[in-house]
Amino acid sequence: MTDAIIWNAPDDDHPARRASQRSYAAVAKKDLAQWLTVYAANAVLEDPVGPSMFDAEGKGHHGHEGISAFWKAAIEPVDQFRFTINDSFANPGSNTCANIGQIRTTFADGSHTTTDLIMVYVVDDEGQVLSMKAFWEPDRTMASYTKA
Repeated sequence: MTDAIIWNAPDDDHPARRASQRSYAAVAKKDLAQWLTVYAANAVLEDPVGPSMFDAEGKGHHGHEGISAFWKAAIEPVDQFRFTINDSFANPGSNTCANIGQIRTTFADGSHTTTDLIMVYVVDDEGQVLSMKAFWEPDRTMASYTKA
Protein backbone atom coordinates (compact mmCIF):
# COMPACT_ATOMS: atom_id res chain seq x y z
CA MET A 1 0.00 0.00 0.00
CA THR A 2 0.99 3.66 0.07
CA ASP A 3 1.23 6.28 2.81
CA ALA A 4 -2.29 7.30 1.84
CA ILE A 5 -3.61 3.76 2.40
CA ILE A 6 -2.92 1.86 5.60
CA TRP A 7 -4.19 -1.72 5.32
CA ASN A 8 -4.42 -3.44 8.73
CA ALA A 9 -6.89 -6.04 7.47
CA PRO A 10 -6.84 -9.47 5.85
CA ASP A 11 -5.36 -9.16 2.38
CA ASP A 12 -5.74 -11.65 -0.44
CA ASP A 13 -6.79 -11.71 -4.08
CA HIS A 14 -10.53 -11.59 -3.41
CA PRO A 15 -11.98 -9.61 -6.36
CA ALA A 16 -14.11 -7.24 -4.27
CA ARG A 17 -11.25 -6.57 -1.85
CA ARG A 18 -8.90 -5.81 -4.76
CA ALA A 19 -11.50 -3.50 -6.35
CA SER A 20 -11.83 -1.59 -3.08
CA GLN A 21 -8.06 -1.16 -2.94
CA ARG A 22 -7.98 0.10 -6.53
CA SER A 23 -10.72 2.56 -5.64
CA TYR A 24 -8.85 3.90 -2.61
CA ALA A 25 -5.63 4.24 -4.63
CA ALA A 26 -7.35 6.26 -7.37
CA VAL A 27 -9.01 8.57 -4.84
CA ALA A 28 -5.73 9.05 -2.96
CA LYS A 29 -4.07 10.04 -6.27
CA LYS A 30 -7.06 12.25 -7.14
CA ASP A 31 -7.36 10.42 -10.49
CA LEU A 32 -10.98 10.44 -11.67
CA ALA A 33 -10.22 8.58 -14.92
CA GLN A 34 -8.55 5.74 -13.02
CA TRP A 35 -11.35 5.69 -10.43
CA LEU A 36 -14.01 5.28 -13.11
CA THR A 37 -12.20 2.18 -14.47
CA VAL A 38 -12.90 0.51 -11.12
CA TYR A 39 -16.67 0.94 -11.61
CA ALA A 40 -18.92 -0.84 -14.09
CA ALA A 41 -20.83 1.41 -16.49
CA ASN A 42 -24.09 0.69 -14.60
CA ALA A 43 -22.62 0.91 -11.07
CA VAL A 44 -24.42 2.56 -8.16
CA LEU A 45 -22.46 4.43 -5.49
CA GLU A 46 -24.09 5.37 -2.18
CA ASP A 47 -21.73 7.43 -0.02
CA PRO A 48 -23.18 7.74 2.53
CA VAL A 49 -26.19 5.45 2.28
CA GLY A 50 -29.36 7.53 2.52
CA PRO A 51 -30.04 11.23 2.08
CA SER A 52 -27.02 13.47 2.56
CA MET A 53 -25.33 16.65 1.41
CA PHE A 54 -24.09 14.66 -1.62
CA ASP A 55 -27.41 12.98 -2.46
CA ALA A 56 -30.51 14.83 -1.23
CA GLU A 57 -32.90 12.04 -2.24
CA GLY A 58 -30.69 9.21 -0.95
CA LYS A 59 -31.01 7.18 -4.15
CA GLY A 60 -27.30 6.90 -4.94
CA HIS A 61 -25.16 8.00 -7.86
CA HIS A 62 -25.84 5.94 -10.99
CA GLY A 63 -23.43 5.11 -13.79
CA HIS A 64 -20.21 6.91 -14.66
CA GLU A 65 -22.04 10.22 -15.09
CA GLY A 66 -23.52 10.10 -11.58
CA ILE A 67 -20.29 8.82 -10.06
CA SER A 68 -18.37 11.65 -11.77
CA ALA A 69 -20.82 14.19 -10.31
CA PHE A 70 -20.22 12.67 -6.86
CA TRP A 71 -16.46 13.04 -7.45
CA LYS A 72 -16.87 16.75 -8.20
CA ALA A 73 -18.96 17.33 -5.07
CA ALA A 74 -17.23 15.07 -2.53
CA ILE A 75 -13.70 14.25 -3.67
CA GLU A 76 -12.49 17.15 -5.79
CA PRO A 77 -12.70 19.74 -2.94
CA VAL A 78 -10.48 17.61 -0.67
CA ASP A 79 -6.73 18.18 -0.81
CA GLN A 80 -5.61 14.84 0.65
CA PHE A 81 -7.16 11.51 1.61
CA ARG A 82 -5.77 8.97 4.04
CA PHE A 83 -7.52 5.60 4.26
CA THR A 84 -6.99 3.31 7.25
CA ILE A 85 -8.67 -0.07 6.81
CA ASN A 86 -8.74 -2.02 10.06
CA ASP A 87 -10.75 -5.05 8.93
CA SER A 88 -12.11 -6.56 5.74
CA PHE A 89 -14.62 -9.37 5.37
CA ALA A 90 -14.79 -11.20 2.04
CA ASN A 91 -16.06 -14.75 1.87
CA PRO A 92 -14.48 -16.95 -0.80
CA GLY A 93 -16.88 -17.56 -3.66
CA SER A 94 -18.76 -14.30 -3.09
CA ASN A 95 -18.43 -11.08 -5.06
CA THR A 96 -18.75 -8.92 -1.96
CA CYS A 97 -16.54 -7.51 0.74
CA ALA A 98 -17.10 -5.15 3.65
CA ASN A 99 -14.24 -2.96 4.85
CA ILE A 100 -14.19 -1.25 8.23
CA GLY A 101 -12.01 1.78 8.70
CA GLN A 102 -11.50 5.52 8.68
CA ILE A 103 -10.95 8.15 6.05
CA ARG A 104 -9.14 11.31 7.04
CA THR A 105 -9.82 14.17 4.65
CA THR A 106 -7.52 17.17 4.71
CA PHE A 107 -8.40 20.43 3.00
CA ALA A 108 -6.04 22.95 1.38
CA ASP A 109 -6.05 25.16 4.50
CA GLY A 110 -4.92 22.22 6.67
CA SER A 111 -8.29 21.64 8.34
CA HIS A 112 -9.46 18.03 8.41
CA THR A 113 -12.18 15.55 9.33
CA THR A 114 -12.14 11.85 10.14
CA THR A 115 -14.95 9.57 9.00
CA ASP A 116 -15.47 6.18 10.68
CA LEU A 117 -17.27 3.93 8.25
CA ILE A 118 -18.10 0.57 6.75
CA MET A 119 -17.80 0.27 2.97
CA VAL A 120 -19.49 -2.61 1.15
CA TYR A 121 -18.35 -3.47 -2.39
CA VAL A 122 -20.11 -5.81 -4.83
CA VAL A 123 -18.24 -6.63 -8.04
CA ASP A 124 -19.15 -8.37 -11.29
CA ASP A 125 -17.30 -11.38 -12.71
CA GLU A 126 -14.67 -9.06 -14.24
CA GLY A 127 -13.93 -7.45 -10.86
CA GLN A 128 -15.62 -4.12 -11.62
CA VAL A 129 -17.70 -2.54 -8.87
CA LEU A 130 -21.46 -2.86 -9.40
CA SER A 131 -22.36 -1.38 -6.04
CA MET A 132 -20.54 0.51 -3.32
CA LYS A 133 -22.36 1.45 -0.14
CA ALA A 134 -20.59 3.50 2.50
CA PHE A 135 -22.22 3.51 5.91
CA TRP A 136 -21.26 6.59 7.92
CA GLU A 137 -22.93 9.47 9.71
CA PRO A 138 -22.28 12.98 8.38
CA ASP A 139 -22.96 14.56 11.79
CA ARG A 140 -20.25 12.41 13.42
CA THR A 141 -17.80 13.33 10.66
CA MET A 142 -18.55 17.04 11.02
CA ALA A 143 -18.10 16.76 14.79
CA SER A 144 -14.50 15.62 14.10
CA TYR A 145 -13.73 18.79 12.11
CA THR A 146 -10.44 20.29 13.23
CA LYS A 147 -9.46 23.75 12.09
CA ALA A 148 -5.89 24.26 10.94
